[in-house]
Amino acid sequence: MKLEDVLLDHAQAICWSDLPASAVQAAITFITDSLGVAVAGSMHPRLAQVTTAAQSWGQIGTTSMAPASGPTYGARQWHNGQLWPAPSAAMLNAYQIHNQEFDCVHEQAVVHAMAAILPALVAQAERLSQAGTPVTGQALIASLVLAVDVACTIGIAQIAPMRFFRPAMCGALGAVIGLAKLTGCTRAQTADALGIAYSQLAGTMQAHTEGSPMLALQVGLASRTAVVSLDLALAGFSGPKDVLEGPFGYYELFDAPLAPRRAQVQDVFAQLGHVWRISELSHKPFPTGRAGHGALDGLSVLMQQHGLTASQVVCVELAAPPLIVRLVGRPAKVDMDVNYARLCLPYLVATYLLEQRVNLDDFSAESLRDPERLALAQKVRAVPNACTDPNALSPQSLLVQTHDQRSLTIDLPAVLGHPLRPLSTAAQRAKFDACCAHAGMSLAHSQSLHASCCALAQVDDVRDWVRLMLEPVVST
Repeated sequence: MKLEDVLLDHAQAICWSDLPASAVQAAITFITDSLGVAVAGSMHPRLAQVTTAAQSWGQIGTTSMAPASGPTYGARQWHNGQLWPAPSAAMLNAYQIHNQEFDCVHEQAVVHAMAAILPALVAQAERLSQAGTPVTGQALIASLVLAVDVACTIGIAQIAPMRFFRPAMCGALGAVIGLAKLTGCTRAQTADALGIAYSQLAGTMQAHTEGSPMLALQVGLASRTAVVSLDLALAGFSGPKDVLEGPFGYYELFDAPLAPRRAQVQDVFAQLGHVWRISELSHKPFPTGRAGHGALDGLSVLMQQHGLTASQVVCVELAAPPLIVRLVGRPAKVDMDVNYARLCLPYLVATYLLEQRVNLDDFSAESLRDPERLALAQKVRAVPNACTDPNALSPQSLLVQTHDQRSLTIDLPAVLGHPLRPLSTAAQRAKFDACCAHAGMSLAHSQSLHASCCALAQVDDVRDWVRLMLEPVVST
């Protein structure tokens, strides 16, 4: 069976009753995490620039929660309640989730599975509700679990080193399948939507290499692509069908030739409906690329065990798979942009050594120019270990040499936040509360938002859930 058919059959077959309780709970957990991160992302200084640009593409209304009049239905920007055309709302909200590198990730797929998917699905749910077809919390969760399955499955089956930005590309393909499910599309409409989305895929690793703010916006544009693709399919527009296996399909163009490894890829796709990828996501305890987490995790242990301080450090060396070195092994620079710094292992390690933390406040202009931090960063390096998998994020090991001739080491087969070493419920809540506090949200609002996420499966109309999210921002 063709890979496209496997995806389409799975999309048509899956429903709420198929989901194990573990997958439902994982979906709620990571929806909650993603919204908390999006709240913090509302403080990113470039959000205003993206919002200003989006205004020229059309707006629908003000912050009133009254239904849009006429046939044009929109969706809300989460941090201010502004009503936008759904593609723009999806883009802006996805950008908020990913712009501080704090959102969850599927490590094996190397896909930020929620960032493009959740905003697209919520935007479409709002539109459907306004049009008279309310979407339940259960329907949203089921569609999201499906979308994450698709995005991660496509990513897991890739073997080549990343040249294109996989989180955006896989996110768009997963999101459009989830949107089609949420909307009740036929198999043929879903196939067209998938082909239309594939035809718009974009996003390369150049933005990551440069530490450009465009990196996060690539995820936003992927979310917008998914919504636009659904709309075109619903209007009857046709898309290409051999989007995964065709001579110019996804694997041939963006990965490695499919024919020599087709059996292995088929084995990955055969797990759809049996392995729920939503349950395999990793939390990020720190607001940085996941590739930077191993060193911070190891440092936290070594500092606690040995009373290690910054003044004692001669050098720090992270031995890690080549992808880690490639993603965050860049040097710290005096003129670093905040996006560059979040992906700079020397800066992250220096910050942790000095502050015993890396949090959302550690990327201010003052911190980025701190001479002590920059000097300490020069003592940090990442080197490749024996791992040859170009897509692996583990295992890792950390070595710290001290002035008193100690060599402190720790092996990290799994990094804090991975399903094998999950964040505790208390740590998850602390992260959520810290994100809300960073944005100046009141404790009462933060508690209300958290409670509304936990109760999502009981919601009869997702638009009511969005209303709860926005209550302190907009009038009801």
